[in-house]
Amino acid sequence: MMTNHIFLFSVFCGVPYASLVATILCFSGVALFCGCGHVALTDTVTILETHFSKVPSDHAMLTDVIQLMQYIIYGIASFFFLYGIILLAEGFYTTSAVKELHSEFKTTICGRCISGMFVFLTYVLGVAWLGVFGFSAVPVFLFYNMWSTCATMRSPIANLTNIDSICVDIRQYGVIPWTATPGKACGSTLGDICNTSEFYLSYHLYIVACAGAGATVIALLIYMMATTYNFAVLKFKSREDCCTKF
Repeated sequence: MMTNHIFLFSVFCGVPYASLVATILCFSGVALFCGCGHVALTDTVTILETHFSKVPSDHAMLTDVIQLMQYIIYGIASFFFLYGIILLAEGFYTTSAVKELHSEFKTTICGRCISGMFVFLTYVLGVAWLGVFGFSAVPVFLFYNMWSTCATMRSPIANLTNIDSICVDIRQYGVIPWTATPGKACGSTLGDICNTSEFYLSYHLYIVACAGAGATVIALLIYMMATTYNFAVLKFKSREDCCTKF
């Protein structure tokens, strides 16, 4: 119901407020995901090299994957900057068509095809970003496990007699191979890792990046509703144009 009110308000004002809100949300979400994700990945490599995998050959593949992901982040930021502007422009075009629904405004086959293409592409991107959102939650889960383990060691309620028996082995997550040394951190060493600025910053940046991915998913959902609604109106307008010819 609220979305319909936004669309109807856009009709009378001639401004695609739904697309405008989605564009702002999309830009904000992508900026948070790309910016925070890039910095968090860099700090993650530092943590791995310093504490968990001191032999470069053990994490060489992971380093290459992280560098590739950082390049992909550059591409995502550039693509969505252009795509958001294009969808906003398309929203202005279709909103004008809706506003002039009962006037002499004529839609073209090319315009309807472009609108249909944006509908399809936005749906595909929405599904893809659901996967990105789920993937971005993985490092949050890993860092949360480490943080909660450190919090347990520091808690006076736990009453631990031997904190050296408490360990975090990141090899079990498949991040680094089982042959990596030391591969795990225990006791006071684990506590020192949790107190480093790299760990604290990476943990919170991953949370913000995950939130940015979620905001992008919401923006794409709004885009889906806006583009689908506008495409349906354009099809209705084209049928009306055909009927008026007879």
